[in-house]
Formats: sequence, C-alpha cells, structure tokens
Amino acid sequence: MSLRIITVEPMSTESEQSTASEGEQGSYVMTGEEFVRDTKYIETRITADGRDGYPVEAGRYRLVAARACPWANRTLIVRRLLGLEDAISLGLCGPTHDKNSWTFDLDPGGVDPVLQIPRLKDAYEKRIPGYPKGITVPAMVDVPTGEVVTNDFPQITIDFSLEWTAFHRDGAPELYPERLRDEIDEVSHGIYTEVNNGVYRCGFAGSQEAYDAAYDRLFTKLGELSERLSTQRYLVGDTITEADVRLFTTLARFDAVYHGHFKCNRSKLSEMPVLWAYARDLFQTPGFGDTTDFTQIKQHYYIVHTDVNPTQIVPKGPDLRGWLTAHHRDDLGGRPFGDGTPPGPPPPAEVVPAADWVPTERAAAE
Repeated sequence: MSLRIITVEPMSTESEQSTASEGEQGSYVMTGEEFVRDTKYIETRITADGRDGYPVEAGRYRLVAARACPWANRTLIVRRLLGLEDAISLGLCGPTHDKNSWTFDLDPGGVDPVLQIPRLKDAYEKRIPGYPKGITVPAMVDVPTGEVVTNDFPQITIDFSLEWTAFHRDGAPELYPERLRDEIDEVSHGIYTEVNNGVYRCGFAGSQEAYDAAYDRLFTKLGELSERLSTQRYLVGDTITEADVRLFTTLARFDAVYHGHFKCNRSKLSEMPVLWAYARDLFQTPGFGDTTDFTQIKQHYYIVHTDVNPTQIVPKGPDLRGWLTAHHRDDLGGRPFGDGTPPGPPPPAEVVPAADWVPTERAAAE
C-alpha cells in the first residue's frame, strides 16, 4: 500500500489544526505575517481498481467529518447527493477541538462507535506513527485496520463521483461530468484561492497589509462570481457540479462567521443579491441545507480560534430565517440534478437537530 504525503495544489483544504501552538487551543495568527496554508496531505486514494492498495468496497471505509468544517461539509454534501450513505459510514466529530485533534465528543463515552477511538489523531498515528502534520477533517479511515487512508479532501469528493459509481443511488447526478471538467477545475481554483481560502487569509492575517490585500481579493472575486451567476443558475453548465458544492460551504458560513469573526465585512452575504439568492437556492436543495449545522459552525470558529476571539463568546445572531425565503433562481432555468433526481431524506441518525438549523415558523412561535 502506497503512502505519500504531498503538497496539494491550491484547490486543497486548510488544516483545521494549528501548527504553531501554545496553550490548549493553539495559535492561528502569526504577528506581522500573512496567512499561508499548509497544504500537505496524504495522497493515497480509494479507487475502483485498488491501485494504492485500497479498493472501493461498501462498508469498509468510514468518512470522519465535522459539520462545523467547510471542507468536511463538502464531503457530506457529495456523499448525500450521490447516495453513498449505505456504502460509506459516517463518524462525526464535535465542533471544537484542542491542539491534539478533533474528538468524538458527540458519541457516548466520547468514543467513535465503529473505530473505537476518542480522537481522530489515533487513526492518523495508527498509519503514520508520530504523524507530523495537522490532524484534519475530512478523513477516510480503513475500518479493519483503524488507519487513516487519506485526508486529501478535494480528491475525496472527486473520487466519490468517479470511483464509487457502483454504489451511487439511482438518479445520482453527475457532479464532475467529463465534458465540463476543465471548466469546473478552472472555476474551482479561483473559488479556492480567493474565496474559500480568502476568508481565512482575512481572518488569520498577522498584519494590516496582509489583511487589506486578502480583503480586496476576496470581494473582487465575489463581485466576479455575482456577475457570472447573474445570468446562469449554476457556476458551470445548467446543473449542480462540484464547483457549486465548493462555493456553497463558504457562503453558508459567511454571515454567521466570516463577516464578523474574520472581518470580511464590506457586505454581508444577505446584502449581495445575486450570491444570496444563489446560496438560498442551493440551501433549499436536498443535500445542501440539510447537512448544514449553524450552531456547530459558530461554536467551532468562535471557541477554537482563541487568538482571534479570546473570550470564546459565541454570538446569538444572525437571524437565519432568510435562508428559507423564495429565491426565484429557477427563473434562470437549469436542472439541479440534470437527468437525475433529488436524494431522499437523510438517514435519521444524520438529521441536523432542529435547534441547530433555520427556525421554522412553528419553532419561532415556540
């Protein structure tokens, strides 16, 4: 079985663990410096032909994620859209962690019921003793050995689409169609560098100059995306693709976290008409909003990043009810699932608690 830790090109995920750490939570801001993401991940892939020693096999692997994390949220969306819930089990870490990794504090006894470990770090070190990098989510874990297989999450979602086809549900959409891959890759690259990573470059900037540059790049790109989406319902083609998944998880966190906590405060998402309607359209599409947990999102950022928010106070706002208002994006046409169909309801064990979601009229009245 091959083991390669590589530097991933800029479509890659951030480490949700700090590498320069003092104190229980660690440090994310380096005074006087811009934020530079560590993008070295375990490259091993799970493929249909098993060329890296890990063949696609239903029930063998466990996706370990955290609803709080935007990078992990992408894997939850894709897994659900493709109907892989029965083939790939799900372990969920709680929204907060210390410098020693994500924990399974949501489970009874604080132990994952399948992997029988309290910390995701245990699966990393089972494969690579003394693993030197950040312990990140999402991660695919080989259940028989208890070893992490990969944490290269941009490739994880692509492989869900291309390598796990034998286990896709009937009516699963094509999220990475061959005819559009070059355009999806190009659009996704710009989203990553300027938006997905851009909000972190604002929030973790260690100097005014670094912050100003990141801020300008972020809102320039959001303006470009608004223009692109003003005449088409989705980013590439007329159906939902991998590119939409990658943009959505940042937009879903924008007003709740990035606008205030990361100082991305030129405009709220709800003040950007095109992007706000686009985000609501996706949120109201099965697989997107029903994998979003706003309580965990806020707890993660405001509690974990103590050098940004030393009091660890979690704000009560914003008002989330706008997420369920009419978006009128269907006036632009488009077919959300192409020739496919929407996924059914999520498994009962994976339903986001009502208290952590958008208040319904009934909940608001209570």
